Amino acid sequence: MTAFTAVDAPARTAQAPRTLDAFLDGISARAFRFAEMGLRHRDDALDVVQDAMLKMLGYADKPPEEWTPLFWSVLRSRIVDAQRRRSFRLRWLRPQSTHNDDDPIDWTELSPTLDPDSDPSRKHDNREAYARIAQAVRALPTRQREAFTLRVIEELDVATTARVMGCSEGSVKTHLFRAREALQAQLEEFA
Repeated sequence: MTAFTAVDAPARTAQAPRTLDAFLDGISARAFRFAEMGLRHRDDALDVVQDAMLKMLGYADKPPEEWTPLFWSVLRSRIVDAQRRRSFRLRWLRPQSTHNDDDPIDWTELSPTLDPDSDPSRKHDNREAYARIAQAVRALPTRQREAFTLRVIEELDVATTARVMGCSEGSVKTHLFRAREALQAQLEEFA
């Protein structure tokens, strides 16, 4: 068992959703967490996810098996655009002394739902472990975080991940390898 099983999403069914609404409903929470890790700001994350979902409405005529890579590509582009806008805004509009653009994220709110009847100390340990893992993933360089999230958490194949990230399959494998090494080094106690 590795440190990554704690953040792995449950296995998704092979059957694609029949409607775009069902697809978007099923992916919304994961998309929000992905955007929030990249942007580190809740409101910006909500905006880019909503924007990506609106953009997907234009692709409703595409086959359902194309929705997943298409959505993640659109979302990733929106995140990059938001990061660029924020960088520009911060550099030109904010005084140098107030460069505090990283609002802290309360990852404990996003932790997996725990059984309300379980032991309180176990709940605390689970929340603490989840927060440490989320913090370690968030600390990864952008490309490594994207490769890890799309391959391990979203369970996309290498080819689809490469398409979403706009790079070669070899680059995806390299980014994923480096992400796993970094996470293992940071999370040795969970291995």
